Amino acid sequence: MTKTDENLKSAFAGESQANRRYLAFARKAEEEGFTQVAKLFKAAAEAETVHALNHLRITGQTKSTLENLDTAVSGETFEFKEMYPKYIDTAKQEGIKQAAWSFDVANKVEQIHAKLFSKAIGALKNKKLLEQVDYYVCGVCGNTVEGAPPDKCPICGAPKEKFFKPT
Repeated sequence: MTKTDENLKSAFAGESQANRRYLAFARKAEEEGFTQVAKLFKAAAEAETVHALNHLRITGQTKSTLENLDTAVSGETFEFKEMYPKYIDTAKQEGIKQAAWSFDVANKVEQIHAKLFSKAIGALKNKKLLEQVDYYVCGVCGNTVEGAPPDKCPICGAPKEKFFKPT
């Protein structure tokens, strides 16, 4: 791997994190009534996404849909089998309950993502289209469901109103 390859991967990670950070900053600005600042953060977040996608494209990590699904399943599986269990244990040992909760709900949702991606792989391999359904995401824990949101999130207990449909 060349130094430029390493730099592209590092830049992708940094731009991706900046995107998420700026979206969080935009939410906070909206909560505080600073709508113009929120718009600025959202615009900057979109620009960071453009940068990240350019870097990712150049690294060649975006492949066929089937290969991308395989990559997604591998990543989600690593997270719920190896990464998050260690993080949960550490947070519990250190007595940081909010972090343990955050890691725990993410761990549970990563399992769901792996199943949804695997379902898509099965459909593609069998040359079938996935059933046309909407997906909903719990705004509290990230739980991802097909069809319609449940009355109560089975992961975190949030009410149906906390689910949103990604655009």
